Amino acid sequence: MPFPSRRTPLARLLRMLAIALLAWLALSWLVVLVLRFMPPWTSAVMLERQLGAWIHGEKDFRLRQHWVPWQQVSGWVPLAMVAGEDQKFPYHHGFDLDSIQDALDAADDGKRLRGASTLSQQTAKNLFLWNGRSFVRKGLEAYFTVLIELTWPKRRILEVYMNIAELGDGIYGVGAASEAYFHVPPAQLGPAQAARLAAVLPNPRRLHADRPSAYVQRRAAWIQRQMYQLGGPGYLDRRVPPRAAR
Repeated sequence: MPFPSRRTPLARLLRMLAIALLAWLALSWLVVLVLRFMPPWTSAVMLERQLGAWIHGEKDFRLRQHWVPWQQVSGWVPLAMVAGEDQKFPYHHGFDLDSIQDALDAADDGKRLRGASTLSQQTAKNLFLWNGRSFVRKGLEAYFTVLIELTWPKRRILEVYMNIAELGDGIYGVGAASEAYFHVPPAQLGPAQAARLAAVLPNPRRLHADRPSAYVQRRAAWIQRQMYQLGGPGYLDRRVPPRAAR
């Protein structure tokens, strides 16, 4: 005769929570694994923007984005994003600890807390999460950043980032941006155009690559100088090869 279960309601609840957590961990890793090989059909940030347009009755809003493989994008574009956003990208494992410490030190000195997100973190946030500064979102961002860095080569991270980054209000990815702003396919973008795209990344809904303000022009000029100092597009060919060792 089998003995009756002696599990308390609390023990059963904890067991169910543990199973749910393990299932979520497995599912999230599976999604990241699949996206190593398949283009994402959308992103959390794009969905959030589309939902916001519906809620606020923006009838003229149109979301523009289409996937462009790495081979069909000018080498100046990913280089500009690395030069402008994360020059340590080829070397870190998802987190720039020095920049994080510098940001914390600046905050301790009473200065405004500035961002220290790497391109890997921005890819994780744009693809899977919502905008905001809560500890929950930052924790999930760190989790997905680790998954991405463990599962994708560096070049794949850059490829996904430049295809989902917000580059204007309703304009996501280099494919839509190059056509909207410069009326050329992304393969034909030159260093100045790539630098202007990267220059709007801090605030793409207020800054414009096709109508650059004085700030965008200064930032684009600085990014372009950094691109040449890094060595041009060949820099990423050397530092971020197609199948870099992990």
